[in-house]
Amino acid sequence: MPLSPKRGAAVALLALLLPLAACTNGAEDAARAAADDLAQALSGRTLDGVALTEPDAAAAFDEQIAPLADYAVKVSADEVERDGAEATVALHWSWDVDGHEWTYDTTAALVEGEDEWAVDWTPETLIPELGPDDRIEIQRTFSPRAEVLGGDGAPIVTDRPVGRYGLDKTAIPAEEVGASAERIASAVGIDPAAFRASAESAGPEAFVQAIVVREGEEDQHVDPAFSSIPGALVVPDEIPLAPTRTFAREILGTVGEATAEIVEDSEGAVRAGDQVGLSGLQAQHDRQLRGTPTTVIEAVGAEDERRTLAEWPGEDGEPLALTLDPAMQMHAEEILGGLGGEDAPGSAIVAIRPSTGEILAAANGQGNAGLNLATTGEFAPGSTFKLVTSLALLRSGVALDDVLSCPETIEVDGFTFKNYDDYPDSALGDVTFRTAIANSCNTALIGARDRIADGALASVAASLGLGSEIDLGYPAGLGRVPEPESETERAADLIGQGRIIATPLAMATVAASIQAGETVVPHLIADRTGDAEPADPLTADEATALQTLMRAVVTEGSATFLNGIGEVGAKTGTAEYGEPGEDGSHPTHSWMVGTHGDLAVAVFVEDGTSGAETAGPLLQAFFERW
Repeated sequence: MPLSPKRGAAVALLALLLPLAACTNGAEDAARAAADDLAQALSGRTLDGVALTEPDAAAAFDEQIAPLADYAVKVSADEVERDGAEATVALHWSWDVDGHEWTYDTTAALVEGEDEWAVDWTPETLIPELGPDDRIEIQRTFSPRAEVLGGDGAPIVTDRPVGRYGLDKTAIPAEEVGASAERIASAVGIDPAAFRASAESAGPEAFVQAIVVREGEEDQHVDPAFSSIPGALVVPDEIPLAPTRTFAREILGTVGEATAEIVEDSEGAVRAGDQVGLSGLQAQHDRQLRGTPTTVIEAVGAEDERRTLAEWPGEDGEPLALTLDPAMQMHAEEILGGLGGEDAPGSAIVAIRPSTGEILAAANGQGNAGLNLATTGEFAPGSTFKLVTSLALLRSGVALDDVLSCPETIEVDGFTFKNYDDYPDSALGDVTFRTAIANSCNTALIGARDRIADGALASVAASLGLGSEIDLGYPAGLGRVPEPESETERAADLIGQGRIIATPLAMATVAASIQAGETVVPHLIADRTGDAEPADPLTADEATALQTLMRAVVTEGSATFLNGIGEVGAKTGTAEYGEPGEDGSHPTHSWMVGTHGDLAVAVFVEDGTSGAETAGPLLQAFFERW
């Protein structure tokens, strides 16, 4: 049927409009896709792959956004507003700057080309009112690092004066830099070649630091000739330091510039150049002590005019309060210093206040190679562990005046145990339980092993705080009491050998628990205390009996040299370890624990003659003052 005139005209008009609509929708879709591609690229902080009206704009963008390269950003594009061959789109920016949200909007211009839409990029598309010659600067400023406090509330780690020794390159001609650098390095005891390389690669106006020296210790580290070297300079400064170079160094740790690993692991909280805790408590409590930075983002013009784009105030760090008694800690370190310097055996002294569980001193000797033996060093405790064995015997029904047999030797499954070399003949044979402990008779306790039920030793140790697991914000270990795997090992366990392991902290805890009459949980962070919940709590009668045994060690046994100091209780200990020498004897750890009033102390020397001979004088020197 032929079309009517009206119908024919409508069909013709529709035929003309369909191509135009298709063309319009296609252009809008292409503009939308260009806007989405731009937002996706900007979320990666790049213009790579984005069509630009001016290709050089990408390089300018990279330079301007570089200071923000470490911060995550999300960019989303709004609806495209098109006007013929031109269009605009609103961009919504959301940055994560050190945990702060920085949001703003900009507008991007799009231009339709023959094949695609291109972005007419300007700096204002990145940040409102940003000019082509402006640069972005980010300032992160921390408040002074918070102090570490002692048990008296006075600062232990606080800002103390130092000198930064190095080379001022502005003070000498460039051709003299290398020679001066080598002379400076030699004067302060560092590698001359490495320091020369650092100095020559630094900028022409740089101060190149060689070492930092605590005020008052210059004579120990700097040759007097330093001051006469061309370009040599000392820059006064203050940094967080303890009272002395060695004060609780292994426990407190150090502060310095963040390593690449720390920066990476911080998930953005730490940036290159930040001062952070590198080890010890300074690292473990770094966030608390460091606080958060005040962060300011500025646009800086060619004439150094500045405009603040965003700013977030930081938070001051909070002090870390410890229980350490500074005077007692320094005295303990002085005592250990008497063993010698870096060539001395490993050593430690730990002092606890039994009534509270506060750690008053945790000293490490200079021979520890930087290791924290005081609270984490694990060793066989030797005869100091007989305090645990004594409690096991008490719980099995043995009384202090009950008679035990103390022969010169005793054999268990073919292995012969003996007493220490100078064990007194007067304490051999049938002796009381009290005498056996006072003189530290190995054979008497091993001979009584059948009175102690399987598994009882670990339970008894827990009653005295040994073998417990604690997490009170400082590095600590309280030893292990594994089940023996043979009858010989079961016998060795009773005298602190076998696979029994203890730290100096653990043995100080045992002594503190006996003195307190209850299980002590040792704490070093003032506001982080723990509750002990042993399956079989220490009773008052048991504590009194153990105190009597420790007192007998002083009045009639292996620690009579402590008589005259006061109401002191003690226990000596010697533990064999390692491989025997040519004469068949093993090297020995030397231990001693003691109590004096509201004080419990453990002394450990990694290589010594015996507990009484090596560790004993150290405990004596400690108790003579405290």
